[in-house]
Amino acid sequence: MLNMDFNEGVVVRTREQEWVRSPSGGVDRKPLAREEAERGHATSIVRYNPGASFSRHEHPRGEEIFVLDGVFSDENGNYPAGTYLRNPPGSGHTPFSKPGCILLVKLHQFNERDLATVRINTRNSDWLPGIGGLEVMPLHEFEHEHVALVKWPANETFQPHRHFGGEEIFVLSGEFCDEHGRYPEGSWLRSPHLSQHHPFVEQETVIWVKTGHLPF
Repeated sequence: MLNMDFNEGVVVRTREQEWVRSPSGGVDRKPLAREEAERGHATSIVRYNPGASFSRHEHPRGEEIFVLDGVFSDENGNYPAGTYLRNPPGSGHTPFSKPGCILLVKLHQFNERDLATVRINTRNSDWLPGIGGLEVMPLHEFEHEHVALVKWPANETFQPHRHFGGEEIFVLSGEFCDEHGRYPEGSWLRSPHLSQHHPFVEQETVIWVKTGHLPF
């Protein structure tokens, strides 16, 4: 087990991690949270080398992907960098990448009633005004769970707030900050139910953020 105590905050600066080989040749991973080897709850950075593929597999509790770099593909289509994907519980596919790609992948974490299939190219989607100078791009919501991209202008400070149902962040660009530390591009943060912080940035920063999904 790795980082499976959801009552504790976790910070991983993934750019400092080493790649670990997966059971499929040409596919490497950086594990962030894992319940059990090759099954159950898992959050990872995954790298497909050019031409790599993964055998067909099912998603009993869903699969969530954000394409960080390159082009990810399966029998249903090609998904360039910036694409957000949700494959619902009970789905399956045979993924591959011709040019290679890097992904943020979350497995076995869906509510069993959350059956939406989602395909969003965020590079072609509109930003909406948020609180203060923030801009927001909603990606998915189901009951308490909300997923979005948030763009922070330089020198923006957000109000102190608590995380009902927790908060999970992946820093896509720039540097996210709060009173606990500084989190450069590639950082993954998970904060438990009712945790609190006072975030800010000094440079333009874009984060992937999910709230309301952790146990409480």
